[in-house]
Amino acid sequence: MKDIYILAIESSCDETSVSIIKNGNIEINTVVLSQIDIHKKFGGVVPEIASRNHVENITLVIDECLKKSNMTVDEMDAIAVTYGPGLAGSLIVGVEAAKTLAMLYNKPLIPVHHIAGHIYANRFEKELQFPLICLVVSGGHTEIIYMKENYSFEKIGGTLDDSVGECYDKVARVLDIPYPGGPKIDEYAHIGKHSYNLPIPLDDDSYNFSFSGIKSAVINLAHNEKQRGNDINVYDLSASFQDVVTEILSKKTMRAINEYNVKQLLVAGGVSANKGLREKLKELCEKNNVDLVVPKFSYCTDNAAMIGAAAYYMYLDKRFANLDLKIKPTDKLN
Repeated sequence: MKDIYILAIESSCDETSVSIIKNGNIEINTVVLSQIDIHKKFGGVVPEIASRNHVENITLVIDECLKKSNMTVDEMDAIAVTYGPGLAGSLIVGVEAAKTLAMLYNKPLIPVHHIAGHIYANRFEKELQFPLICLVVSGGHTEIIYMKENYSFEKIGGTLDDSVGECYDKVARVLDIPYPGGPKIDEYAHIGKHSYNLPIPLDDDSYNFSFSGIKSAVINLAHNEKQRGNDINVYDLSASFQDVVTEILSKKTMRAINEYNVKQLLVAGGVSANKGLREKLKELCEKNNVDLVVPKFSYCTDNAAMIGAAAYYMYLDKRFANLDLKIKPTDKLN
């Protein structure tokens, strides 16, 4: 079988990224232009500013990726792009760029779901062994997905309110930790100790999660301590918060693994970079003889390489889009 080269574009939030992927798991080159420094002063992503920066940079990033790869669009077998979910203004830029390339060079257009991209980022580590369970943890999603085969996504549980990444960011703001706060809480948690009593959120028999309660518990604790004139130990509170969050995530995930009788666990999404969660899952998977697959840190946050990896199987199945492809900012994985 001939090698398949896919040029992939990701612009769902505040990273402009382009990648060339060979056969779904070989990265030829990836360029990521992050806007973190731009949005940091606002304490979060400003959609209008994000889309404007995508417009300014998308062609530059495409050109840079091709140049570094020493390849041309003519050599590509297909163009892949994130069509959703994400910020509408950001998605439009990537989709229009991809449609333009597909039209000009007469290439198939592959529409990739952003979360499918995060899941298939694990293919850069090893082959997926079906059936499997995937824990999706990001700034917009917290879900447990059962996959019986490629591109078969059965959601067996998810958050009822805040995503885990969103909860991390909100807790960081309460503790006056600058954006992006999630990685800092993870860092502080490894310095502090579990000394604050926080409730384990939605500790029930379902596979659903709820993080609004623990967010409120942290807010109330910080407020009460301030009223009493006490200082909050940010390191200890970070450790206490992270311990209960990783406890419930890992507990329900391992129960799903046992119930669905699978031997491989994937972790996907930006929060898969969390060292505390990785350590907890590694310990439990080793104890239960489960193959844990977690992406390299560079593949955890938004990037086009993961879109190219997911697009490979869609290419093989000829799951192409027409040039009237529309964005779907709230599309669900199915």
